Amino acid sequence: MAKKNIKKKSEDLDIDEKDQSKVQEDEKEETPSESEEESSGEEDECEDDELAKLNKDLEKKDEKIIELKSHIQRLQADFDNFRKQGDKQKQDLIRYANEGLITKFLDVYEDMGRALENSTNEEEIREGLKLIYSKMKNTLEKEGLKEIPTVGEKFDPFRHEALLTVDSPDYENNEIVDELMKGYTLKDKVIKYSKVRVCKKAKKE
Repeated sequence: MAKKNIKKKSEDLDIDEKDQSKVQEDEKEETPSESEEESSGEEDECEDDELAKLNKDLEKKDEKIIELKSHIQRLQADFDNFRKQGDKQKQDLIRYANEGLITKFLDVYEDMGRALENSTNEEEIREGLKLIYSKMKNTLEKEGLKEIPTVGEKFDPFRHEALLTVDSPDYENNEIVDELMKGYTLKDKVIKYSKVRVCKKAKKE
């Protein structure tokens, strides 16, 4: 009986030793080593440094966005001012488009007034009108105005307007016989068609 008790105690002691050893092993597993603690600390420092770097980059980007936004606002304001100035210049151009031409005709206008005031007879008025007409013609020609040639020319529907036709032995078919009203071009653009009479040969039976 005593032997059995001793054997049992010995077995219980072995079990306690095993349990204690297991607990120690579990504690070793649960308790991090110094190297693991150091590694964890370094990782935390790296994460903090990375986060600080990201925050710094984010601040720089925010500053850049604010700067770009301010630049865009200035450009928009400059563009609005440029558009307003362009609109004003366009309105002034339309309003005073004939200023140059009118200025050139002021001399002719004044010459006509002087001719009417100073002429005492029909002959003087006639001479004055000839001078004024010549001066006006020169001014218009300098601006690019030209008369469209008519008599003896072939009828051109892009420059002439046929009001009448006539069968004339002195002219060929579709040739302009005479001019009823003058036509003009301004720098190669027709601004007034010549009104003419055109020769149309009768068809022979």
